[in-house]
Parts: sequence; C-alpha cells; structure tokens
Amino acid sequence: MNFTWTREPAQFCITDERITITTEPHTDLWQRTYYHFRNDNAPVLQTETEEKFFTFTVRTDFSESHHRFDQCGIVMYLDSENWLKGSVEFENDQFQHLGSVVTNHGYSDWATTAIPADVKTMWYRFSRREDDYCIECSQEGKHYTQMRICHMWEGAGKIRFGVYACSPEDSSFTAVFTNFSVGPCMWNAHDGQKPDEE
Repeated sequence: MNFTWTREPAQFCITDERITITTEPHTDLWQRTYYHFRNDNAPVLQTETEEKFFTFTVRTDFSESHHRFDQCGIVMYLDSENWLKGSVEFENDQFQHLGSVVTNHGYSDWATTAIPADVKTMWYRFSRREDDYCIECSQEGKHYTQMRICHMWEGAGKIRFGVYACSPEDSSFTAVFTNFSVGPCMWNAHDGQKPDEE
C-alpha cells in the first residue's frame, strides 16, 4: 500500500511494521452540525483505490492519550466535506467514547458508546461494498462487532482510506498503528429482504 499525507504532521515515523503519529494541539475533523464550527486540520495518511469490494484492517494503540477528545483510528477522507472516521476518544479516567463520524456534503454526525478508560488498543475493520461502507471494531482482532453502516454520497468511485490521529484541545500524544492489511470484503452481502426493483 502506498500511503500519502493530507496535512503531514510535524512528528511521525513510518516503517514496514508500524506507523506512529504524534498529534498537535487543536487538530480535528468536524463539519458544522450542532457545534456550528468547522475543523479540518487533522493529519490523515491514506492509500487510494477504485476497488469496489474490500476490507481494510488495522490495530490502533492509544495508550498515551490523556486529554479530552484525544483520538486515533481509521478514516476515509475524500475532501473536507465528505469523509468518515472511526476511533476511540479519551474522555476522563472513568470512560472514553468508542464512536464514528460520517460527514456527507458538509454535515457531520457522531455516534458513540461509552467504554472503560482502561481500554488502550482497538482493532478496526473498514469494508466497502460499492458506495456503502461498514466500520467494525474488536479488542483482540478476532471477533468484530458492527459500529456503523453508512452511505457515502461521494463514495462511489475512486476513494482514499487509511488512518488519522488528532487532539482537538490543548494536548498531544503519540498514536501507534500496526497490523495493516487489505483483502477481500469481509462484510457479506445482505441475506434478508430482497432489494427493491429499480
């Protein structure tokens, strides 16, 4: 996989086995909804594909996160107004947010669930079926649970996907990414109700 930066961070390290990103304060990805501000300055490291069916897997280690909203995870960043991300965001010493954000045409949403603060690693599977996408997570990299299924209005053709890390408030930490893989789509076709006829 050939990765390229969107907003290269000041501190990072890339080897065959791992990638580290040291976040800079006041970096984030968000568009408009609820907060009525736009943040579009997080570093994003991605590869490009036109493949319509695949699964991308990566393990994240955020042991150093320590401040509210410190986060790292998977991302599909098409442009400033069309992207999605899945991550764990630090909240406090009791809990943190496992969640995802989907941004279509300049408006973000945020779906979360609380997890214990002592969780310091998370695996993600990002799967594509044409212009629909699925994010799954796992604590041990074997048994995955669904976080999000979504449609991306600008996600039908060539896309970029990869990893990101950021610290929206006055903080910095080093995120570690390992166990990268891309393979056949692990998100199976729906086997229930038949599709509507066009």
